[in-house]
Amino acid sequence: MEIKDILALMKAVSAYALTDLELEQGDTRLVIRRKGEAVIMEGTPQPVSAVQASPAVQEDPAEAVALPSDRIVTCPLVGTFYSSPSPEAADFVRVGDTVKKGQVIGIVEAMKLMNEIECEYDGVVEAVLVKNEDTVEYGQPLFRIR
Repeated sequence: MEIKDILALMKAVSAYALTDLELEQGDTRLVIRRKGEAVIMEGTPQPVSAVQASPAVQEDPAEAVALPSDRIVTCPLVGTFYSSPSPEAADFVRVGDTVKKGQVIGIVEAMKLMNEIECEYDGVVEAVLVKNEDTVEYGQPLFRIR
């Protein structure tokens, strides 16, 4: 299963207000929980044609970029992403910065409320996957941590 397939499944779980999804195919097992923390994948990645055949899931070409790390910080809600606490302030984190679990790494504004995005892992920022003031969706990858 490829990352783009997992992202498409995450969007479908969100779009239909499902609370969880479990999929087993060969030696690959995938569990997605809407209220929970993570995507769990075991086994050898294999393509999943059923995901691509679903008319309810639209694949975004920007998501086709491979995300090699399994430590992805995803967006917990729909809103506008901000990389710094104010327009004149420095970004919370940049590529190469060391981060700790619980550290604020961004903000998502939703309905005029500023929601701090905390890092879920200790590590180093490998990639920032969104730009300042981008509109973000639930489950969208924001940062890749190694």
